[in-house]
Amino acid sequence: MLAGIREILLISTPQDIGGYERLFGDGHQLGIDISYKVQTKPVGLADAFILGADFIGDDSVCLILGDNVFYGPDLTRFLKHAQAKKQGATVFGYPVKDPRAFGVVEFDAENRVVSIEEKPAAPKSNYAVPGLYFYDNQVVEFAKRVEPSARGELEITSINNMYLERGELNVVLFGRGMAWLDTGTPEGMIKASVFVQTVQERQGYYIACLEEIAWRRGFITRDELKDIGLTLKMTDYGQYLLSLVEEGERTDANNPSDWRSRVHRFKFHKTLAGKTSNVPHS
Repeated sequence: MLAGIREILLISTPQDIGGYERLFGDGHQLGIDISYKVQTKPVGLADAFILGADFIGDDSVCLILGDNVFYGPDLTRFLKHAQAKKQGATVFGYPVKDPRAFGVVEFDAENRVVSIEEKPAAPKSNYAVPGLYFYDNQVVEFAKRVEPSARGELEITSINNMYLERGELNVVLFGRGMAWLDTGTPEGMIKASVFVQTVQERQGYYIACLEEIAWRRGFITRDELKDIGLTLKMTDYGQYLLSLVEEGERTDANNPSDWRSRVHRFKFHKTLAGKTSNVPHS
């Protein structure tokens, strides 16, 4: 949503998919369109593009892993930079103290990827590759050509190497101040929870408040934001949404030409958790 993506395919297990559907529905309350797909067996990340082929259609696509958390002041700029590329693929590089535990990206002076290695003993850089990827439409056919690895999985690295062989794999580097947290383990979930709690209590802003993002991006109106806030008014979350409504009203009072009226709305291509183009629509 921060990249302007409004069409999302959420892929999960047969056991968990129903919970997501009950929580998010079709996404209309957020001004987005959410579809769902079941992955019956965990056969690898590249399978997402095979399962989502009809959803992707002729569009480019972003893939984000559900257990990754990204936070930082330049996140939106990084995402828009990646989705603006019309050809090839973009991965991200995140500086880590000990890259040996991660997939590591090596790149040249123009940020073109030279190599990607999985958990190398002698890393060629200190930049790990997090679970966030942008691809053009070639990715669907590339995914269909991926052979199972020694682990029996359709590896995302195989797709990235196909782009690399064509000289079409780029990297966007996250710098200091960006947070990347992996919540795939109980320990990781606890660390992420403490991080979110600390930032929210200190600053008073909610992290990844979907209703706030939808409103600030122009996906929903202030009245729609208020309606959601009122349904949750007995909770701290609902009160936060209502405080955003008051903020917007104060802005209007001080500046009658509401800044949101000058923000173009865009239709973007797709994300598995989204899609990417910049064709204005009303």
